[in-house]
Amino acid sequence: MNTTDPTSDPSLFDVRKIPCRTKHPLIFQRWADLPIGSHFILVNDHEPRPLYYQFAAEFPGVFVWETLVRGPEEFHVKITKLAPVAAASVSPLPAPGLPE
Repeated sequence: MNTTDPTSDPSLFDVRKIPCRTKHPLIFQRWADLPIGSHFILVNDHEPRPLYYQFAAEFPGVFVWETLVRGPEEFHVKITKLAPVAAASVSPLPAPGLPE
């Protein structure tokens, strides 16, 4: 059951159809591009726990992670940017044809 219309809210970032190898870099770039104090709501088809741990390791103290919907078919997480981050800190997209 799809409870989200991703076109109805511009703050939603629906990553369910994005290939796994590019998903995390796109999420990090979206977050890095946010103005301080702004957020987006990540929509995924599974609990994004590995993504949370990656955020916590790479950006401690500069984000807020709020779980809004916890499955079973959709997971919504509000990710807020609290402080600026260096552009070099954001993981670049992998080059086509190269392993991650």
